[in-house]
Amino acid sequence: MSFKKEYDLICIGGGIMSANLALLAKSINPELDILIVEKLESVAKESSSAWNNAGTGHAALCELNYCPEKEDGTVAIDKAIEISKQFEISKQFWAYLVAQNLITNPEEFVNSVKHHSWVIGEENSTYLEKRYHTLKEHFMFDTIEFTRDKEKMKEWFPLIVNNRKEDEVMAASRVGRGTEVNYEALTKDLFKILAEKYNTPVHCNCEVLDIDPDTEIDWTVQIKNTLTDEIYHVDAEHVFIGAGGGSLLLLQKVEIDEKDGYGGFPVSGEWLVCKNQELINQHNAKVYSKAGIGDPPMSTPHLDTRYIDGKKQLMFGPFAGFSPKFLKEGSNLDLIKSIQVDNISPMLGAFWHNLPLTKYLVKQVLMNKDDRMEALRKFVVDAKNEDWEVVKAGQRVQIIKKDEYEGGKLQFGTEVISSKDGSITCLLGASPGASIATSIMLSVLEKAFPKLMQSASVKEKLKTIVPFYNTEVTEELFAKQLEEVKSILKL
Repeated sequence: MSFKKEYDLICIGGGIMSANLALLAKSINPELDILIVEKLESVAKESSSAWNNAGTGHAALCELNYCPEKEDGTVAIDKAIEISKQFEISKQFWAYLVAQNLITNPEEFVNSVKHHSWVIGEENSTYLEKRYHTLKEHFMFDTIEFTRDKEKMKEWFPLIVNNRKEDEVMAASRVGRGTEVNYEALTKDLFKILAEKYNTPVHCNCEVLDIDPDTEIDWTVQIKNTLTDEIYHVDAEHVFIGAGGGSLLLLQKVEIDEKDGYGGFPVSGEWLVCKNQELINQHNAKVYSKAGIGDPPMSTPHLDTRYIDGKKQLMFGPFAGFSPKFLKEGSNLDLIKSIQVDNISPMLGAFWHNLPLTKYLVKQVLMNKDDRMEALRKFVVDAKNEDWEVVKAGQRVQIIKKDEYEGGKLQFGTEVISSKDGSITCLLGASPGASIATSIMLSVLEKAFPKLMQSASVKEKLKTIVPFYNTEVTEELFAKQLEEVKSILKL
């Protein structure tokens, strides 16, 4: 294993984020020297692994937490519009790579699976109908359908409607352009392009021990070969920390003021995975419902069709759990190591103001398989234990940050922390993460390489790669791009 002494950019972590950042950077400037390092023996083993994430193309088509009901009874859709645009940017990048013959089989990572929202009870049904009417007025969601008719729902997702009581009140909405994405397969495709077209391979079995400021260049990164214990010191003008749950611990070693006050709350996950092929064949949908009262957004239950390793799967969850590890392959000391003087107050404040979350996690941790099956039976009333198995998913680290009023706040979502000069950036957080990776990494490039991103040639190139980037998305442009991308990705 050998490295150059200096690089333009070092990407830490072999997941979907580093893959997007490195490939976007190379696409707009092939001359950039980029080093990508991964601690494990291969890429996409943690958050990007197909079994470790929800696999939904988060486009706000079915996720109800992106459309909160306001105090006046109206439904806010601003966040849904933004996430929908960001996911389309991801799809445009994939379509560009397919059109350039850099990816030959898009169906290996993206498939068409309709997205549904489904709720029980009159109050929830009224909310869903209001959401439907509000979304339908916007051109990004004008194909949305809504029904309270059980026969129509039987066409959409028979597994859920079968054997229901006749007087049970329920409602559902549906958007036909939904997708199912295997981010593990996609990540491997992106890294393959980097290795073959741009001679930029991922160096695996490389653990980053420290990141220090350098007087001559911006940063020195200390890297350990985990197979030989050999230590390397590599310089870089820019560093991106995209190590999933492990990012926080690395960020805390970086000497920048912007890191102060950040903490993390680790949450593990589990799925119920169907073993009965007959049931798997009956369901071809993603169906999201509402989180329980007081439950966090991460607890939103969903019954999903997935495609993993070329095989159709059926999964229900997620079920949350607690582990002090920040990564599935991490250490039980991760949480303790993350507690520092500058984030003790925010972490205590976040804990105190999120007691319902603690209660929810305790309840989830204590669940056995029978308890999980009872939760599934709210969706599939006649679900049998022998048809389902519990499968462990990945680790997520929710962001804790300073808050003026509460001391600390638990934040659900994804956030980029950057030094003032943009020479080092770090991604923290979880969903919708992978789905909007292209959009997030474009913002990282803006921070890290502002002159490059402002050049006329790069702006012109980016119009070709991602037509929605830095552009007002009109109804005409949205419709045109939606059809082009649909055709290229074979959706």
